[in-house]
Amino acid sequence: MSTTVDQADGALPSARDPAQPFRPPNMALATIGIALAMFMQVLDITIANVSLPTISGNLGASANQAVWVITSFAVSNAIALPLTGFLTRRFGERRLFVWATFAFAIASLLCGLANSMGMLVAARALQGFVAGPMYPVAQALMISIYPPAKRGQAIALLAMVTVVAPIAGPILGGWITDNYSWEWIFFINVPIGIFVSFVVARQLRGRPEKLDKPRMDYVGLATLVVGVGALQVLLDLGNDEDWFNSTRIVVLAIVAVIALAVFFIWELTDKDPIVDLRLFRHRNFASGTIALVLAYAAFFAVALIIPLWLQRNLGYTPIWAGLATAPIGVLPVLLTPFVGKYAGRFDLRVVASLAFIAMAATSFARAGFNLDVDFQRVAMVQLWMGLGVALFFMPVLTILLSDLEPHEIASGSGVATFFRTLGGSFAASLTTWAWNQRTVIHHAQLTEHVPAADPAMRHTVEALGQGDVQRGALVLDHMIFQQAAQIGFNEIFHLLGILFIGVIAFVWLAKPPFAAKMGGGAAAGGH
Repeated sequence: MSTTVDQADGALPSARDPAQPFRPPNMALATIGIALAMFMQVLDITIANVSLPTISGNLGASANQAVWVITSFAVSNAIALPLTGFLTRRFGERRLFVWATFAFAIASLLCGLANSMGMLVAARALQGFVAGPMYPVAQALMISIYPPAKRGQAIALLAMVTVVAPIAGPILGGWITDNYSWEWIFFINVPIGIFVSFVVARQLRGRPEKLDKPRMDYVGLATLVVGVGALQVLLDLGNDEDWFNSTRIVVLAIVAVIALAVFFIWELTDKDPIVDLRLFRHRNFASGTIALVLAYAAFFAVALIIPLWLQRNLGYTPIWAGLATAPIGVLPVLLTPFVGKYAGRFDLRVVASLAFIAMAATSFARAGFNLDVDFQRVAMVQLWMGLGVALFFMPVLTILLSDLEPHEIASGSGVATFFRTLGGSFAASLTTWAWNQRTVIHHAQLTEHVPAADPAMRHTVEALGQGDVQRGALVLDHMIFQQAAQIGFNEIFHLLGILFIGVIAFVWLAKPPFAAKMGGGAAAGGH
């Protein structure tokens, strides 16, 4: 039996007129604190992308292992998301947000202090876990402190933060890595996190909250952690371990299958599941969530591969890689307010389809890139992909929430965000694995066509090595590897283009009307 108490951090329930909604002493300062925490958390999803080659080089790790810096954060973040409801009911939204933000700052400090890839991955996993509740709780806090007439502006502000932060991430990460060191991409969070924790704790002191002692779905949580964790480690280690020729990979696969099977069965039959899979009985929720997960996974793959390609294959510095990728955020910043205001006047399936067509077109454009492509063309393709990003999140989120009952909206938002985050994490591992595999295959095929015994070829090798045949052979092999990697890159983007086109089919499985039912919680954020 749960007990419910009013908690206002020292203020007696009777001391506040219940008819008067809570307002912080300084609304602007409270808003800045919450928004800054969100900016910091979303920024960290992309800030490390352009620094991965530098990080792996400094820590003596392979390119495959460097991707763990991204995936460990994403997986831990996804696992923590379903716990948000339990934690807010147990500790209160204000207290959870303050402590999660402070813990994020500590985890960031540990990331910067890491002197091995293992330590960095562990610290990033901790960082991702404590970041899990930050977005949904920030959304709830912003809505609660603003009067109803201004709540739309509050949500729009958070949406703007979640659009701007991923744009700023690669640029800021590149600039810090070039001018200081990669550790500072994490150290900058420490003073910000401490400042935000202090400001929000002070400004929201006295905010009444209902606490209880909810039942915890320990079986669901344990099987989720074990199943998803084993699957992610399998994906990350597979290439290095020669996949199913490795006993470790086979064991991980068995553990993942068993744990996830138990998880799905338990969650479908438990009275109070940690992830409410029964929501997929709703047609629009099921089709919308599948579209969201697939499209976001492809989008996440693009955001990861482009900076790596620019640095490894084209020789860009981290800051120039960040500048080349940044235009993807220009159109979302300009168009998001208009999409939010006017998209509902059209069939949202058409709007979402236009988004996926734009994303597919830019993916096919990248499939035609070569090693001589210039900065302007890379940036221009990124700019036009931003059109797809601007039209993507709002229609798809509205569709998937449209046929849920009012009391299911908050849960549905959390479930969709959970699967979307997992989709991004798995996409990062699978895409880098596929790129490496195709590079190896094409390298072998191209090498077969090099006539080593041909006198003209020997002359070319000598010229490349400036008279040193051995050095010339190494230079030639590097040139072949670069071409092989480029062919692999083009194939990946051709596949991503097909995937974006395929997602359109899932959007059209949904049936109007798409107006969300009144009540429930806030929609999921598109970050």
